[in-house]
Amino acid sequence: MRYSQMLLPTTREIPAEAEVISHQLLVRGGFIRKLTSGMYTYLPLGLLALQKVTGIVREEMNRAGAQEILMPMVQPGDLWMESGRWKKYGPELLRFRDRHDRDYCLGPTHEEVVTDIARRELHSYRQLPVNLYQIQTKFRDEIRPRFGLMRGREFVMKDAYSFDSDDSGANTSYETMRQTYVRIFQRCGLEFRAVEADSGAIGGSFSHEFMVLAEAGEDTLVICDTCTYAANVEKAAIMPSRPAARDTALMEMVKVATPGMKQVDTVAEFLSVRPADVIKTMIYLADGVPVAALVRGDRKVQTVKLKNLLQANEVEPLTDEQLWQQARLPLGYVGPVDLQLKIVADQEVMHMTNAVAGANEKGQHYTGVNPGRDFQPAVVGDLRQVAADDSCPLCGGRLCLTEGIEVGHIFKLGTSYSEAMKASFQDSDGLDKPFIMGCYGIGVSRVVAAAIEQNHDDKGIIFPVPLAPFHVIILNLGPKDADYCQASERLYTELRDRGLDVLYDDRDERPGSKFNDADLIGIPFRLTVGKIFAKEGKVELKIRKTGEILVLTVDEMISHVTELVRQALSC
Repeated sequence: MRYSQMLLPTTREIPAEAEVISHQLLVRGGFIRKLTSGMYTYLPLGLLALQKVTGIVREEMNRAGAQEILMPMVQPGDLWMESGRWKKYGPELLRFRDRHDRDYCLGPTHEEVVTDIARRELHSYRQLPVNLYQIQTKFRDEIRPRFGLMRGREFVMKDAYSFDSDDSGANTSYETMRQTYVRIFQRCGLEFRAVEADSGAIGGSFSHEFMVLAEAGEDTLVICDTCTYAANVEKAAIMPSRPAARDTALMEMVKVATPGMKQVDTVAEFLSVRPADVIKTMIYLADGVPVAALVRGDRKVQTVKLKNLLQANEVEPLTDEQLWQQARLPLGYVGPVDLQLKIVADQEVMHMTNAVAGANEKGQHYTGVNPGRDFQPAVVGDLRQVAADDSCPLCGGRLCLTEGIEVGHIFKLGTSYSEAMKASFQDSDGLDKPFIMGCYGIGVSRVVAAAIEQNHDDKGIIFPVPLAPFHVIILNLGPKDADYCQASERLYTELRDRGLDVLYDDRDERPGSKFNDADLIGIPFRLTVGKIFAKEGKVELKIRKTGEILVLTVDEMISHVTELVRQALSC
């Protein structure tokens, strides 16, 4: 493509609403333009980058035996009512009615639609396994769209769905997709980790997230520095603590005055104990019912773990006002003793001895509180958020916390959708059985943003070669000079003939502007026909990632750059 003929509106100004570097650089580099909140138009350069990701995804999905289809973005509400998600999914599901007053929604995902296809078209075990996928626009009505392509309302997604006749086959399908995702992100040239994750609103029994490691990530990852264990912080398991030997007698429980002391740290200091000796009691609404969650005073409640322990659809903390209105409990003084609510305790709490806890009276706490004697939880389990000083649940090694951007998520769905929607097949004995399903998503547009978050410098984007909209950019610094133009045209034509994607900057602009634009848009290999060509008849190659510079003749450069690109694409 010739730069002079391309819609490529670069700018030096940083957009005011852009909070993260990928959003800034995508706008400054002329990749995207905002239409409205959370919705963007892909300009030519942005669409080319998107198509590079799409191409890799499609090749690997086809290689794995999946079949591509295309389902409607608009979905009838009846299907979502069948699955039970019409109310469960929440306000992110954009609902509307047509002229016949029938319920519809814009698809954030397509489990219901693809299950409907399966129950209509797949009737026998002989037709299984089947994996159907699409690459399509999705819509989720995010309450606060931000970070450009990383969390928009409209986005491009690859979603796949597997149908198997038994658990063994479903496990095989899941593992095939896990390996496929590894190949996809390796081919994209990204540093990533596959981590255990919570299934969320999709449902299912088991899932993995694929996270690109980057400082701007919205998710915290827990990674062992010794073994391969990795998990999202919402899912990260805690190695069960061993009960400490009780070498002190159980104290009598005593109520003490703690006026104005609502925080764990201030209570601990006042009573000359450690925060770890205080039982922190947090009140949540679980499907509308108040429950108490207990953790050690120096820990935090992980709400996803709480939701899973309670098998609840929604869990949210009570506001200060709700705490009094719904539970008649004073803020800062809540404790488990004589608490008339369901109590869920972290396993660590049950090993505490002679602890401090709120007395459920303003300005009052108890000392000498002992689990089992003074209160009995209804549920005990892994409830707290992992911390950097925790041990790996697999090998006991040190856990590290890092940030990541979710770009892919795979789920074992089981029969939750097929049973709800009566999607079944006949087995070898002629019996009707529900499909065992899996679900596999990749945020295609988010991959572009994540790649930039992981690969940039103060000059602009540094695209991995497989994701770059163009492999090579040719800068003609003498567009009015016949020799410069002849050499540039030859480079442009012959590199394209060899299968490379080439952008030819033929504009009559200052060299500095051309260099700045080339760095900004992140093309991996820059060829400059300039002063060195005038003096020696040679072309300068600069590698965007390393800054390495090489000077070769035109013939040598064509062969060398072709080989560099081919090597990068074969990794």
